[in-house]
Parts: sequence; C-alpha cells; structure tokens
Amino acid sequence: MRTNIVHIGATELSYEIRGIVSVAEKIEKITEKPIIWENIGDPVQKGTKIPLWMKEIIQNAVQNDEVYAYSPTKGLKKTREFLAEKLNKEGYAQIDPEDIIFFNGLGDAVSKIYGFLRREARVIGPSPAYPTHSSAEAAHSGYPPITYKLDPDRNWMPDLDELYNKVKYNESIAGIMIINPDNPTGAVFPEEILMEIVSIAKKFNLFLISDEIYINMTYNGKGAVPLSKIVDNVPAISLKGISKEFPWPGARCGWIEIYNHHKKPMFENYIKSILNAKMLEVSSTTLPQYVIPEIMTHPEYKNWINERNQFYKKRSEMLFEIFSKVPGITFNPPKGAFYATIVFNEPLDKKMKLEIKHPVVRQYIEEICSNPNLSNDQRFVYYLLGAKNICVVPLSTFVTPLQGFRCTLLEQDDNRFIETYQTIADAIVEYYNSIKVYV
Repeated sequence: MRTNIVHIGATELSYEIRGIVSVAEKIEKITEKPIIWENIGDPVQKGTKIPLWMKEIIQNAVQNDEVYAYSPTKGLKKTREFLAEKLNKEGYAQIDPEDIIFFNGLGDAVSKIYGFLRREARVIGPSPAYPTHSSAEAAHSGYPPITYKLDPDRNWMPDLDELYNKVKYNESIAGIMIINPDNPTGAVFPEEILMEIVSIAKKFNLFLISDEIYINMTYNGKGAVPLSKIVDNVPAISLKGISKEFPWPGARCGWIEIYNHHKKPMFENYIKSILNAKMLEVSSTTLPQYVIPEIMTHPEYKNWINERNQFYKKRSEMLFEIFSKVPGITFNPPKGAFYATIVFNEPLDKKMKLEIKHPVVRQYIEEICSNPNLSNDQRFVYYLLGAKNICVVPLSTFVTPLQGFRCTLLEQDDNRFIETYQTIADAIVEYYNSIKVYV
C-alpha cells in the first residue's frame, strides 16, 4: 500500500493465554480427546455454579424495561452512588459517583488508560506481567514494556530497589502499575510494600494504576490492601469489576475509580480524555451494572465470597503438596486470585522432550518446536499439550526472563484436579530426565 497503515505498536500486541488455544484445538481434533484447559481464568468454564439467589436477581432485573436502555456514559448513577458510598464507608480515599467510570470489561478500560497516554509517557509494571496490561502499554508507545521484577525467591515480592532506580533514571516513566492480588503469580502484597510504591510515585511526581479485580479473592488470612487505603494524595486509578468476583466474565463489566484527579491539572485532563473516548461509545452494558448493588448487599454475598476463597485455599494447599516434591522448580503457593506460577530453576534444554505416542501429534509438535525463536518453556508447554492434552501458559510470554508456566486453581472436581497436576508434576520430571534418554 502507498501508506503504511500498521500502528507502530502493533507487534507488541500478544496474548499467549488465548494464542495457544488454536494449537490445542488442532490436537483435540486429531486425537478426539478433550483438552484439559488450565490456561484461561474463567471460573464458569471450569464448572463454578452461579448461586440460585444471584441468578434470581438477574432474572428479575431482566423484567425491567430500563435495563434494555443505554446507561449514562459513566455508568448507572445508582450503581456509582452505591460503589462510592461503599468505598467511603470503609474510611479510605473519599470519592463521589463522578469519580467512577464503567467500561465493557476491564480490557476496554485498560485499552483506553494506555491508549490515551501521550506516546512518550511510559508506565512501568511488574514482571511477570499480565499481557493485557503489558501489551497495551507497549503498543501505545511502540516500544517493549518497561518492568520491575517480582522475585520468586521472595514469594514474588517486588524488587523495590530496581523499581526506584528505573523510575529515577528513566524520565519517560510517568506511572507505576500494580496488580494486587497479582496475576499470574497469585501474590498478595503487604501494606508496607504498597506504601513504598506510593512513596516512589510521590517522590517522582508519578501516577498509579492498581488492577484490583481480585481484591476480595484472598486466602492468606489478611486480605489484600486496596490502593484507596494508602494512596494519600497521589493521583491514581483503581480497576475493579465483577468478572472474577461474582463471577460473570461474560457480562464484560468493569469500572475504574479515580483518586486525587482534581489535584493535578495534567492528570485531570488525561482523565477527561478517557471519558471523552468513552462518550464516543455512548455507554457500557446496562444489565450487569444494574444488578451490582442488589447482589453485593445480598445476605449470602459475603458467604459466597468466603466459600470460594476457602476453595482456592484448598487448591493452593493441594498444589503445594504435589509440587513440593518435584525437583528443579520453584513453587510459591498462591495467596490471592486463582492462578499459580511454577518456575523452572534448573536450566531447560532444547533437546528435552516428552514422549508423544500419537504419530500425527508428535510430528505436529516437533514442527512447532523446531522454531529456533521458541523459548524453552514454550517447548515444554507444547510437549505437555501434545503428550498429555493439558494446556497451560508459558511463563516467558508474561514479559519475564524466567522460564516456567502459569496454571489455574479453578477445576471443581478434586480427583480431576489432583490427577491433572500430578500428571504435570510427573511430566516435569520426565522432561528433565529426557535429555539422558534422547541425547
């Protein structure tokens, strides 16, 4: 074409969490055996049953004509009033309904948060990084993501010295991003760690982004500290939603809470640009917004959250029981969200493999793994898929030099969960030992 129409950041857009699905589906078609999906964080897909009382609230709401109408651009006023009052009662940052904007899922919010930053302004985020954030941030700038390390040898705590120095010596960094509880590691950051990050933002006149979609999904006995508690006077955006908590991922309903935007004129103009972009879409989906107050105030809601957290606590303990016996890996039991990350702390080799009995699948996987640009943990993930029909996500695709994989705690059946992860554990041992067999 006479003019290059490709966005400068197009090559930075990647999402291996879903990208691996096409390979898995082809293997499923060849073998006629179902894939065990441990790549996607969808509780409903993995068998979570939505409670009857929640379904009844939604069913009753559908009878009201108003849920078929546009909502205001920022979202339904009664729901924004409810969320603002709820936050203010907690005694943290004080906001009003106008400080809340609804989006069609947090993916929509993330796209606009990074997309309407000045191209030269960068946001530094954690590594391992969640691809929705890292890809959107990198795409807006046209350069690879800037990250600070989460340390697997310190239960995935941030390297604050690295963060401080990167912010100090890179004046293009305008913001710091946190995911708490973290995806993909399942870490929950203590208040003192978060306060250090706030102090760095304050010292260098930055803003903060905190993805808190899992804020009420913890099982370490302490709970996660919301940014609103410790934000002080730093301008910030908190991302929240219902996709994981209710769970209702298909509703595509999330919102941002904006703190201290009136205190910084430049930040205020930035927030206005996000709102103006939202106006071009008219509004977000009405029905899920409409039912939020009634669901969150239902007598069974807290019990529902507690039951699910106890379930994930049990799953975390089961994984520790399995993976603590596997040599060559680092495993920190997750304390929040519903993901787990396994790190290979013994080097992988391109000659390692798993036995794949189906000849067509074996040829297909070997062709994929012949790609010299493939990382070693990607090779393991593809061999696991071909040999065991289990789909996980390679850790290196989360913007990190670490090798490993991410999986989920979502399988509802105890026996199937144990069988799946014991199979993965055995596969790791086989993979490490294979170099002795095949060399």
